[in-house]
Amino acid sequence: MKSEENRMNRIASILGIKYPFIQGAMSWLTDAKFVAAVSNAGSLGILGPNAGAHTVTTSADETAERMRDQIKQTQALTDKPFAVTLIVAGGETSIFTKKILDVVIEEHVPAVLLNSLGGVSSATYGVDPATMKTLKAHGIKTIVRSLQPSIEDAQAVEAQGADIYVATGFDEGGTMPGGEIGSFAIMPMIADAIAIPVALAGGIADARTVNAAFALGAEGVYVGSRLIPTTENPAAENVKQLIVDSTAEDLTLFRTLPDYYRSLPTKLVDQLAENDRTLPAVEAKKANAKLMGGTSGMRIGMLDGDLEHGYVSVGTGISMVHSIQSVQAVVDELMADYRG
Repeated sequence: MKSEENRMNRIASILGIKYPFIQGAMSWLTDAKFVAAVSNAGSLGILGPNAGAHTVTTSADETAERMRDQIKQTQALTDKPFAVTLIVAGGETSIFTKKILDVVIEEHVPAVLLNSLGGVSSATYGVDPATMKTLKAHGIKTIVRSLQPSIEDAQAVEAQGADIYVATGFDEGGTMPGGEIGSFAIMPMIADAIAIPVALAGGIADARTVNAAFALGAEGVYVGSRLIPTTENPAAENVKQLIVDSTAEDLTLFRTLPDYYRSLPTKLVDQLAENDRTLPAVEAKKANAKLMGGTSGMRIGMLDGDLEHGYVSVGTGISMVHSIQSVQAVVDELMADYRG
């Protein structure tokens, strides 16, 4: 890429970062140490919904205070921009999100990732207007990543005034979109439909995939799985090594709510895959969602390292992961052809 083009990169400029590299939220697999390392490496670190936590809480107040603690710890470890995840829908926002939003404002967090649960119909495209209005009123930068990305959803998000849209392809890890469109097919489709900058998520794991994303219209990348096998990530060591030792050929795809997940082999995944093979689609989704326990199965499998009772959800880009590295080394490797 030409240096002149890099100096004009809109995502880096909007977020005040060196590289147009956004770290994935990854549910349980972030904490202040990891997020600060990502931001210090010149990218945007993001505290995920369960950042720093090892136990489940049903209290919105406790959830918010846990996030406040992680924000303060991150601020003590970096003076670079970072973000906090807010889970939003097209309609009314939950009390959990509202409480965390209050903390984000009180602690002067410069950006948020809006993980949108909408995007499945015209009634749910975009995010909660009240939440977006509040964020804009406080000058907080907004990155929207929809569970079901589409042209219509991206246009709705743009109309609401979001700063950045994340186009998520079927190559991602975690909760996968129901639209089975690969990352390098969805990228130009979304980029051609909206004027705000777009970051690509799903399968971004080396400099080649970063360059391909930019060639297809991306102005940034959104990276999750590639950052799990790093020294600073809170994932269990056996999980990090499993990712290093595996390729996309080892992944199992199965139905669950809302649509699909994929995982490396575990005892639980054997049962999930069996349900997918033997039950009708609707029944398989419900049965597997119950077995997975929401994201608790990820906490058990990836944070605790229990490969019997949990799962290890990663994207297809793991084929390009060959060692456990520092966050800085990963960022440097992926952005090797980017000169700001």
